[in-house]
Amino acid sequence: MTSSEVWSRATAERYDEEDAEMFSPSVLGPALDFLAELAGHGPALEFAIGTGRVGVPLRERGVPVTGVELSTHMAAVLRRKVDEETLPVVLGDMASTVVPGEFTLVYLVYNTISNLLTQDEQVECFRNAARHLAPGGRFVIELNVPPLRFLPPGAAAVPFDVSEHHLGFDTFDLVEQILVSHHLTRDAEDGRYRRDASRHRYAWPAELDLMARLAGLDPERRVADWDGTPFTADSPKHVSVWRKPA
Repeated sequence: MTSSEVWSRATAERYDEEDAEMFSPSVLGPALDFLAELAGHGPALEFAIGTGRVGVPLRERGVPVTGVELSTHMAAVLRRKVDEETLPVVLGDMASTVVPGEFTLVYLVYNTISNLLTQDEQVECFRNAARHLAPGGRFVIELNVPPLRFLPPGAAAVPFDVSEHHLGFDTFDLVEQILVSHHLTRDAEDGRYRRDASRHRYAWPAELDLMARLAGLDPERRVADWDGTPFTADSPKHVSVWRKPA
């Protein structure tokens, strides 16, 4: 049984609308370019494919995509966009679910490895990726760098969005490496605020490199974004690539 929290029907139904900026060409285009280049002429496997924000347009670019998704509700939203034959989706968790075939690319975007709330499960996710990769294939993760340097001594939370329609802040359990993202979102119709919270296990880039090593994967590249900006100590997130030895 996975520790991941499962997205509800209500969350799945409003996911695309509330995350509309993540579907914009300026955000999505560089990610698709990056992933399509790594996939080459081979198939790709997306862990936690969700509503298909990345998987569907990547398939439209000619990359055969298969998805793994824990939430039946998120998968149902994806299925309205594309049929099963065009983009197969296997229901299950990303740490243990096995799908047929070998892939030149396995990828996890938008912080989704943090949905696994234990280090053991995150390690198993890397092993599961390696299990599906063909020799020479790549595993890609997009993940925020934990914003702990913005947490002053004695403070309880770090804000990440303060806008007209949304207030977002993170709280931290520094012992268990658990981050809770809190959201106050104003409803466009009645103006009331809806409160949501989700738990995540944050991990440092060096910790992910060790997980990759345990899975038999070699580090190949780390950049600050899908455009390939160099990764530095000030980068708020990273896109990391590990390769399965040929």
